[in-house]
Amino acid sequence: MEVRKYLQRIGISENVELKPDIKLLKLLQYMHVTHVPYENLDILEKKSPCLDIPYLYEKIVTKHRGGYCFELNALFAALLKELGYEVKSYFARYLRGESTLPMRRHRVLVVKAEGKDYLCDVGIGDVAPRYPVLMEYSLEQQFEHEFYRIERDEFLGTVLWEKYKGQWRKYFSFTDDLCDELDFIQPDFYCRYHPDSPFNKDNIVALKTPDGRKTLDGYIYKEFLLGELKVITEIKRDEIPKLLKEKFGLE
Repeated sequence: MEVRKYLQRIGISENVELKPDIKLLKLLQYMHVTHVPYENLDILEKKSPCLDIPYLYEKIVTKHRGGYCFELNALFAALLKELGYEVKSYFARYLRGESTLPMRRHRVLVVKAEGKDYLCDVGIGDVAPRYPVLMEYSLEQQFEHEFYRIERDEFLGTVLWEKYKGQWRKYFSFTDDLCDELDFIQPDFYCRYHPDSPFNKDNIVALKTPDGRKTLDGYIYKEFLLGELKVITEIKRDEIPKLLKEKFGLE
């Protein structure tokens, strides 16, 4: 991995000191989620799955593409390790908006910086923390207009909560079982090919902005500002490539 090219991909200049502390970790996560889109386009094209780091680096850094959680968090973890961080990967349940217990189909990272553990995730297209979340239970943490906290559950393990319309709700959870790279091959295959998977049905593209995010759901383009929907436009099929380039920086 050419670290400087990766950093250039996410908009970090050569003048930034690459000291593995919390200041750099915050910058890395914020710049990643505002420069690298969440997208499922390869899944829709039925391209052969591959989570190998050289392949992901070629796709995301060299070809200026995005990816989804198993791709984005895998490559981000590799970058963090190259920079000297201690990184652990966990297999998570995405609880947001679910009325019943969902299967585990998400990857999250726990990163140590300056002696403390932080929950990091650059693989969510929806509203999600732009900065690392300190792994301290019951501590309400605010990132701009968003609020999060971490709690412990006997069954779910570590649970990230978010404040939504004034009420707290579960976001995702993970247990203490450490995962190796090979552990994510099977759930990645499920997400790509299973008929119940939400990832292989239609366009899902999203990119966070400093105070909101941009999304493409199917053929509906949306822009959000401070959590409020500001733009909604139906896009024709032949307009998709232009939109992807202009709004998400995707070739």
